[in-house]
Amino acid sequence: MNILLAEDDIKLGELISYMLEKKAKYHVDWVQTGEDAYEYAIVSHYDVIIMDWMMPDGDGIQTCKKLRSERYGGAILMLTAKDAIEDRVIGLDSGADDYLVKPFEIDELLARLRALGRRNFSPIREDILKIEDITIKRTSQTIEKDYQHIQLTPREYQLLDLLVQNKGQVLTRDIIYDRIWGTETDVSYKTIDATVKLLRKKLAIFDKENWLHSIRGVGYKLET
Repeated sequence: MNILLAEDDIKLGELISYMLEKKAKYHVDWVQTGEDAYEYAIVSHYDVIIMDWMMPDGDGIQTCKKLRSERYGGAILMLTAKDAIEDRVIGLDSGADDYLVKPFEIDELLARLRALGRRNFSPIREDILKIEDITIKRTSQTIEKDYQHIQLTPREYQLLDLLVQNKGQVLTRDIIYDRIWGTETDVSYKTIDATVKLLRKKLAIFDKENWLHSIRGVGYKLET
């Protein structure tokens, strides 16, 4: 399960991330502002977003409303110390699918996540993508054209898939790093650049190396 945790309390954020990754073996991206939560949510696929109510740069309610106004279909679990009935109503009416009051036991949080994960919030992703005359196959992690196919490494495929899903948008190195390599590795940003270089070489076989654009000092985008 892929989880986006939006929590500005450092100790609580570290604890929740640790428990979800170690106890449940989930992948967790952790952000600390509403603005970052929104940015991560619109460029990546998450099974559930755990959204704290009180955050800087857009609280959980504002962020939830903004996502729903743009037809974000993923599951959102609101996390807050506010326990009054009217507060629960506000949280749910903002677009949250569930509401958990602090303090809470980690086992209850895991149960809520499993319940949300069983519900069908997002459309099933197609196994095959077509971009111009190129076919990208998710199952085999290959790119194909006119009976010729090229095998991608898992990281090359993940990078291409992420860029394709956000075609035309600039993805920062931070987002690419967190979404593909995670926050618990010793991988540097040079690895991202090296992976882009290798992917360009494979796309060059089909004369598509110019699809990958480097945005100096920021990151990358795919533009056909």
